[in-house]
This record gives sequence, C-alpha cells and structure tokens, in this order.
Amino acid sequence: MNAPFYPALARVRLADPGDRAAILRFVAEAADATPFHRPEWMDAVTRATGHKAHVLLAEHGGDIAALLPLHAVGSPLFGRALVSTGFAVGGGLLGDAGAAPEMFAAASELAQRLSCPTIELRGGAMPEDSAWHVKQDSHAGFVTKLAVDDEAQLTAIPRKQRAEVRKGLANAMEVRIGRSETDRAMHYAVYAESVRNLGTPVFPRALFAAVLDAFGEDADILTVLHEGQAVASVLSLYHRGAVMPYWGGGVHAARSLRANDVMYYALMCHARARGCDSFDFGRSKANTGAYHFKRNWGFEPQPLSYATWAADGAAPRDVNPLSPRYKAKIALWQKLPLPIANRLGPLIAHGLA
Repeated sequence: MNAPFYPALARVRLADPGDRAAILRFVAEAADATPFHRPEWMDAVTRATGHKAHVLLAEHGGDIAALLPLHAVGSPLFGRALVSTGFAVGGGLLGDAGAAPEMFAAASELAQRLSCPTIELRGGAMPEDSAWHVKQDSHAGFVTKLAVDDEAQLTAIPRKQRAEVRKGLANAMEVRIGRSETDRAMHYAVYAESVRNLGTPVFPRALFAAVLDAFGEDADILTVLHEGQAVASVLSLYHRGAVMPYWGGGVHAARSLRANDVMYYALMCHARARGCDSFDFGRSKANTGAYHFKRNWGFEPQPLSYATWAADGAAPRDVNPLSPRYKAKIALWQKLPLPIANRLGPLIAHGLA
C-alpha cells in the first residue's frame, strides 16, 4: 500500500497498479457504476490519447468504500483539466457518498499538484463546498426499457417517429454488426463526416479502436448500408443490461433515407436479442436538436448533475460547442473539405476530453 495520499485525511489515497483487481470488483458490484467508471474505459483513453489516469480511493477497514476516476487532460488550445472521466458523459464519485468531502478535497489537491487549474465532475455525488459550481439544468439523460420483441419495439415508438422508421425500413437498407477492421473503417468514415457537418472536430481514430479492444464483447458497431455504401453507423457500449449508442452519426444522404432512424431501431432489436433490457440514449444538452430528437422517440429527459472547480483566480475551461465564442469557428469548420477536417480534427479534439 502507498502512504496516505492526503495527509490530513489518511483514508483517501491514489490507487496503484496493485489495486486493479480490487477496483474491478468494486466497480462490478457498485449499484451506480457506469461504463465510464470501468478500468477498461480509463485504460482505453490513456492508451489512445496519452491523458494519464488517476483513481482516488477512499478506504474503510482496508476495503474500498468509494472511488473517483480522473484523467489529467492537457491541450495547447484548451488548457489543462482533471476530468471524471475523459471523453465520457458520466463518471464522478462512485460508492460511499459520506466520503465525498474528503475525496473532493483530495481531488483539488491532486489538480494543483498536476498543474490542472480546473476539475470537471460528470455525475455521481455532487460537492456541497462553495468552491465548486454545480449545474443541474444544462444536460439530460435518456433511458427507457426495451420492448419484448421487434414488432412491440416498433409500436412503442411514438406515432410520428414510428412513421419515419417505417419509411426508412421501406428503403431496404442492409444492417451490419461487427467489430472487424472493416466495421471500424466504415464507422469512422461516417462518424467523421457527420461531426464535420455539425462543425466539430472528429476524435482520434485510435480512441474508437482502443475502446473496442478494451471492452471486447461489451462494445460493437452497427452500420446501415444503402446500395453497398455505409450511410449511418454507431459504436455502442453494453453495461449491465443496457445498450448505450455512444458515437454515432450519418452522412448527408442519411436524412432522406431515414438511415439514422433505422439505425437506432435496429440497435434496439439487436440489443434485446443479446440480452439487454434497456436503452440508454446518452446525454444531450437541454433544448438542443439532439434533446428533442430523443424526446420524439418517447424518451423522457432526466436532469444530470455536473460540477466544476477552479483554482483561485482561474477560469474554468470552455469546451462547450454551444458557447458563443465558437460560433464562427463552427461555421468555418463546416465548410472545410472532409480530408482536411479529418486530418486536423484529431489534433484539436485530443484536448476536448
């Protein structure tokens, strides 16, 4: 065991490699664990981007009572931050909420040691210290139960959205599911074009590969093809009976083909066939297009909590694409030729963890 990490609070320390087995057990048993608490996620982000992982542990009687997974993110464009966790929509403190004050104090100490002027928490117990800023109305999550069979799943979709799915199904598109190099290449090509069209840089291809490799059978790619060409594709995570379509999108033709609608319906059916009972549509910023799209599918938004801490005199980093400061940059990015956007995007997106 290491010496206590935070001298005044001896039960909180940094995990070391010898703690991996205990962390795996703790995350597997913790009721509120997400895919982003899993060591597989932490390892994948570090391997693909170099953002170092740090896990704070609170112990009672030598056993883990709570943990806080963190990535130290650094970028010349977006500065440094300690985030829980990198490239995730969840994470945060897991376990005994009674350990929260000590854990958050240790996190702020760690941030200063690592020259990270900001900490970002995405979910979990929220700090009650005035040094932290908590937001509970900026994002919402969307989760619902899956139906008992394919026809019931279609019927469960609200009428207007169901009509869109039926129109897409009438186009007789092919659905392919896998984890091969071909699946990965098709997904990345579709996803990269999709985010360029939205005006945001694409994440490094190595990140998708690392997540697929780390999660094994708990991740796959579903791609919709029209006349042999990939038009929509999504990389999904599977965790405790829930499927989470995490990185997905469609090319320009996907809209008229309703390929995205077919993609999500097909994923619901595929997830149920492999034993899932719920569909986690992930998070969206309140009152955005994605937020209303998910509501159209019959999902009810559930508010999510986020918190930020900033060192004295420091301003939290701004990586929100809806920020007014990025409006002109987004408009410019949307006009970039795709090969240029795909070359420059990963260099920029590396710091958006």
